[in-house]
Amino acid sequence: MNADRIVHTFAGTLILASLALAHWHSPYWLWLTVFVGLNLFQSGLTNWCLGTRILVKLGVPKDGACGL
Repeated sequence: MNADRIVHTFAGTLILASLALAHWHSPYWLWLTVFVGLNLFQSGLTNWCLGTRILVKLGVPKDGACGL
């Protein structure tokens, strides 16, 4: 898995988890969904993502292992 796929998978997991927590625990968990959504929006506009940058520095390839 490359860094971009890991970041997208993690973001999706956070969104689903925050929606479940908002449903069963407290609606304040929706702020996590807002935060993740804003970060995805910012990343799409600027092509810069802190999560991807951290993973690349840890040695995770930015592109696919096969160059895809």
